[in-house]
Amino acid sequence: MASPVIVTVSWVFAWLVTLIALVSLGRGIAHLVRQFSQGQPDHTRMRPVGKRLWTMFSAIITHREFTHKPVVKVAHWFVMVSFPLLFLTLLSGYAHLRNPRWSLPLIGTWAPWQWLVDIFAWAGLLAIIVLMVIRYRSGHRPKPLPADTPLRKRTSRFFGSTRWQALFVEWVIVIVCGCVVVLRGLEAAHVVADGGDASWWHYPLTGWIGSLASSAAPSTLATAIVLVSLLKILVSMLWMVVIGVQTSMGVAWHRFLAIVNLYARRNADGAKSLGPAAPMLVDGEPLTDLDRLDDLPDDVPLGVGTAQDLTWKQRLDLYSCTECGRCQELCPAWNTEKPLSPKLLVLALRDHVESVSRVELTDMDVPEEIDPGEDKTLIEKGVLPSPHTSDVLHALSSSGATGPLGVRDTDGPLVPDVIDEGVLWDCTMCGACVDQCPVDIEHVDDILNLRRHQVLMESAFPRDLARPFRGMEKKGNPYNQSARKRLEWAKNLDFEVPVIGEDIESADDVEYVLWVGCAGAYDDRAKKTTAALAELLHTAGVTFGVLGSAESCTGDPARRAGNEILFQMLASAAIDTLNEAHARKIVVTCAHCFNTIAGEFPQLGGTFEVIHHTQLLNRLVRENRLTPLPPAPGERHQTITYHDPCFLGRHNRLFEAPRELLGSLPSVDMVEMPRNRERAMCCGAGGARAWMEETRGTRIADNRMDEARESGAHVVATACPYCSQMLGSAHGENMPEVKDVAVLLLEGVHRHRDAAGDDGAIT
Repeated sequence: MASPVIVTVSWVFAWLVTLIALVSLGRGIAHLVRQFSQGQPDHTRMRPVGKRLWTMFSAIITHREFTHKPVVKVAHWFVMVSFPLLFLTLLSGYAHLRNPRWSLPLIGTWAPWQWLVDIFAWAGLLAIIVLMVIRYRSGHRPKPLPADTPLRKRTSRFFGSTRWQALFVEWVIVIVCGCVVVLRGLEAAHVVADGGDASWWHYPLTGWIGSLASSAAPSTLATAIVLVSLLKILVSMLWMVVIGVQTSMGVAWHRFLAIVNLYARRNADGAKSLGPAAPMLVDGEPLTDLDRLDDLPDDVPLGVGTAQDLTWKQRLDLYSCTECGRCQELCPAWNTEKPLSPKLLVLALRDHVESVSRVELTDMDVPEEIDPGEDKTLIEKGVLPSPHTSDVLHALSSSGATGPLGVRDTDGPLVPDVIDEGVLWDCTMCGACVDQCPVDIEHVDDILNLRRHQVLMESAFPRDLARPFRGMEKKGNPYNQSARKRLEWAKNLDFEVPVIGEDIESADDVEYVLWVGCAGAYDDRAKKTTAALAELLHTAGVTFGVLGSAESCTGDPARRAGNEILFQMLASAAIDTLNEAHARKIVVTCAHCFNTIAGEFPQLGGTFEVIHHTQLLNRLVRENRLTPLPPAPGERHQTITYHDPCFLGRHNRLFEAPRELLGSLPSVDMVEMPRNRERAMCCGAGGARAWMEETRGTRIADNRMDEARESGAHVVATACPYCSQMLGSAHGENMPEVKDVAVLLLEGVHRHRDAAGDDGAIT
């Protein structure tokens, strides 16, 4: 037996620390419950219960959110499962303080249970070491950049993360799993010392430790079990004390809060919060009827302007963040030296909410990834937003009192007191952050709600947006052009394009309504795409009609810029026009129009069957209704890379149709850029950025075109007029040519037509 003094002291000390830990943890839970309950209502998040529970559990068990990081996925899964599984060994630890030979009733000596403990203790230990190595390599060995650039550390996804918190959690797991392994070995040695058989059947992965310690005296083994059990208890209780005090410690709290966050995600079917934008909430209900505005009190906020305007789900998002930086890793703004980092935006909001609550928290250390001397340089250059380190936040929120984290401790405006205006308006809403987040934080919706408040309540928005806002309001398009010019794209076609309501009575007389879109009608490059699609449909014998001057903007630029009221006015008018035309099947060339008509019009009562032009053209080629031919002998065969439009690919998961269509073109070599499909780089046009100049960092389109050039492609194929517009205007030498998929297909079809004889046969 162990020394009675050691047993008594360990027993008393363990329970004293446990009492402190339970009080601290209870205080932390109460604080978080209070924080969430103070949020505004959101009645869209709790039902249907069964469907939400299923998607929550399936997401947790399968770890499907960990895309493109298989090693991290497997390692994190073992760490996650080991946490609840090994909790029973913590309870056993208290009993071991009094009786080292004690085992759990019923299952304590059951071989399957002992196998589980051995496997997951070792797996948890090795897995957390793997994750620590990944964090170290990512945080301390960022991708090489010129030594003199102040942005050299930005390439780490852990840039700006609170390093001490991650290290604390990681070392707690290392020590606890290590203690379980050692205790299992000591138990095996104790069995041998008592004349028993510590076979592999009961100690499959720890029996060898027992063999090494079997020569020790029984009293020594008992003392070792008591001390190791005490260490495991103290470390576990220290973890509870720290997270109880540090309630903003997402890297620890996410193991509880992420479960709720996954349950309360926007889409009950488990789909990411992408595609259609979430409707603006008023009193917890979506505002989809502008007539309700007249009945609202004057002081009802629209969007999010202060911490008090955040819903309980938005607050839950903030506290669920693990600071893993996967959102930051793919953000096009952050990767082109702009202020916005989705991660740092979330952390700034979280720390502000904590500061406003006036809860006494320990001051956060400056993360090791950020050199304090570098902070000042980056801030002066307008590069860093308002992340959560005290020095950075103090520089960005220089006026007014600051709380213990350097954030303003009064509930003033979030913009610009907490979130710099540059951070807010640099977002392209490409959705990469949302797509990559393993706990389903809705960054895009948060930014959109901040923009809504700025535009609708403060009338504060970039000067560049004044003209498109005025154009959409007065002329129905952001180009501020006359509706009479909407058919100019068709003037050089050798056939008539029927206008619904003029040339034909309604859409009942044609297969499709061709929704031209504002870019397709007014942008010179996009007009070629519209004409190419019309000619291809005519060649394939597909009947279609257009709305002509009756067509207006879908409202996408207005909505993404935060002008929700203007969006609903435009969308409602477009829905009425389509209904009056008896439109049922609509084909579009614009990824943004596709997303809005298919996903957002139903929010306002307009439901239509929408198909993207790449889908329709791909089907027509498969049906042999369109036949492209290769270039003539001597002409250069094309090497083509495809750029995924964010609102077609990532937001609506349409990746393959454009690629299949390009693959059907003869004598075309397809190459992929390193960032493709759901990890594709944005062109920079989304989030109404097509109407705003990029004044900081590298132009996003230039960055993307550099990647296309390095792929060796001669042509960048696009499937959205805004992508064509942005990429086609990229600066640089020897840039590839930019062409829409429809234009490339038409070139092949023209070769087929030119090679045909009078009877249509190929000569």
